[in-house]
Amino acid sequence: MQSWPYHPGVDEIRDDDWLLPLQERRSLFGDLRFILRRELWTHRGLLYELTRRDIRVRYKQAVMGLVWAVLMPVLIVAAGALVRVAMAFVGGRPLVPEEVVGIAIKAVPWAFFVGALGFSINSLTGNSNLVTKIYFPREVLPLASTLAQMFDSSIGLGALLLVCLVVGVDFGLAAWWAIPLLAILVAFTAGFALLVGCANLFFRDVKYIVQVLLSFGIFFTPVFFEPQMFGPTGARVMMLNPLAPILEGLRLSIVYDHNLLSPVIEMARKGAVLAWSPWYLAYSAGWSIVMLTGGLLIFHRTEPKFAEYV
Repeated sequence: MQSWPYHPGVDEIRDDDWLLPLQERRSLFGDLRFILRRELWTHRGLLYELTRRDIRVRYKQAVMGLVWAVLMPVLIVAAGALVRVAMAFVGGRPLVPEEVVGIAIKAVPWAFFVGALGFSINSLTGNSNLVTKIYFPREVLPLASTLAQMFDSSIGLGALLLVCLVVGVDFGLAAWWAIPLLAILVAFTAGFALLVGCANLFFRDVKYIVQVLLSFGIFFTPVFFEPQMFGPTGARVMMLNPLAPILEGLRLSIVYDHNLLSPVIEMARKGAVLAWSPWYLAYSAGWSIVMLTGGLLIFHRTEPKFAEYV
């Protein structure tokens, strides 16, 4: 029999064939292999059932039903349109319809990010009876909250597509970039959800910090505006936000049918502004990989202590 670090309440339940060799489990690759193959894949049915439960709980006895799934994006678009109308009035220029459509396209992924983190923060503390009594991979709790939010966002995405068709948006080949961009967004959000769910278990004020950051984060993320509005330096600083290239990539590829492998340079009062670069896409993809990998590893390695802090 292999030797391993003893985890009370966990090792008694696992069989020998569930465990990797000690030297492999202590490596990063070994832990990732254990998480993906021996825990998440084996317990994929549990993840599915928890996701269904979260969806049912959200809509149980809800007066507005599925309308809640599109309410948040609609409010974001309305607020963004109001801001752009004011900016157009001050600048003495008309409001272009493509600007409002761009805000709508960026509102759905932003609402998904905010909603997924909002529900994932309490995923462990809200299921304390499960965390303390039986063993299962606790990663499924914040991941189930993220998947449940994907269901909500898919409804909002469907409504957005209908609006785009009514407005007359011509979807070109570049619109296929939405698939990898949304995949990057989901990976980044899932990793972030794992981190905040784990951190809130050890430090209960984390949920308040995250709520404040999400409330004001929309002003530091290009949802209501485009980064090039801030000039050459401001645009580069704004694109340091890992979500910024995802949102801008969706706007450029869907609204303007732009191939994201080609850069975009726009002229502003202070000179030429690099509005888009393929490196921005690689930057966000790198962040999503680091966030998801780091979230899984940190969550897994702190998991034996969860029962003490719940």
